Amino acid sequence: MIGRTNGPEAYIQNPHIRLGPSHPNSMKTCSKSQHTLSISAAPEFFAGDAGAPNQQQNTSSKETSMEEGVKRWVVDISKWDPLPHQFSIALSLLPPQQHSSVTRFFKTQDQKRALISRMLQYALLHDLIKSNNPFLFTIKTTSQGKPFLDLQDYDKLGITFPNFNFNVSHHGDYVAIASEPLCLVGIDIVSFDIPHGETVADFIHSFESYFSSLEWDNILNAPTSNHVLIQFYRYWSLKEAYVKAMGSGLIEGLNKVEFSHTNWTNISATMDGKLMDLWRFWLIELGERHCVAIARGPPKSADISYISTLKKVDFTEHEYNTGLHLPNVDFVELSVEQLVSILQKAFDCENRGSSLLNLVDYL
Repeated sequence: MIGRTNGPEAYIQNPHIRLGPSHPNSMKTCSKSQHTLSISAAPEFFAGDAGAPNQQQNTSSKETSMEEGVKRWVVDISKWDPLPHQFSIALSLLPPQQHSSVTRFFKTQDQKRALISRMLQYALLHDLIKSNNPFLFTIKTTSQGKPFLDLQDYDKLGITFPNFNFNVSHHGDYVAIASEPLCLVGIDIVSFDIPHGETVADFIHSFESYFSSLEWDNILNAPTSNHVLIQFYRYWSLKEAYVKAMGSGLIEGLNKVEFSHTNWTNISATMDGKLMDLWRFWLIELGERHCVAIARGPPKSADISYISTLKKVDFTEHEYNTGLHLPNVDFVELSVEQLVSILQKAFDCENRGSSLLNLVDYL
């Protein structure tokens, strides 16, 4: 990542919840037109399948079930400005052992990103498994920082996907999560930040070694310095998504991975000139100054620090192709309040919600 800190089917709306200014309490889906993400209201989201909109009626029940494991959620945190006690209420919805991973950051903006990132992970899993226990499972991270669900929890929760895994990203105004039922998944958001105190050329110069000659030429030949910066960030987010899918902290040799595209659609990649046909990539514009890249690839490519967290690594060609060619579903945009509501439902089901709601009444 560049210049940043690394690091629902049932929606119960509580009129008492006020977590500071944010988006209106309406679920939205982010529909892709070419590679641009446009947002439209989707009130039917909670009534039906959250993970697989626009499913083909002729898909088999097994494939439909697999599609339910493909989720894309995103939160715009730019308008969420919580007071300290409001932030604490949101934090209390996470397992206690997760709190320090949020509060260890000094800057408020970094704490917000860390909090929403972890809330997204727990909310997605609660929605997936319909858990009635808020702390039934714990999300861990590898030595390289990739989150995962412990295999013991995987079995205990009765997850039927052959290899469910997920990845998160945050930069600028957005925090997002992506999940897959079989393939590795990596996601990376970039904000097209303009460098402070240096030119675009000076800023990108130190990253030249991570790009192929063709990629670098495409970046430098953009018509304006702003376009140069955007081209740079787009290529970079694809490379980051690829690395994050594998769970690797290493980015050496990325110049050997070369991305090709048609107006940033139909994206493909080669490694040392050989087509990476076991991988799929997408790049989607997110608002006016952000984009998000998604990588989907084979479990066998997982980093040594991550591969032991996977339920299954070896698949037949047919099994793997089923996962590889699942639709890349639209992003769903959630507000912070909606994340709270998803997690709060788990508290309510376990009769642990009363004390929380009493606190919320004072907001």
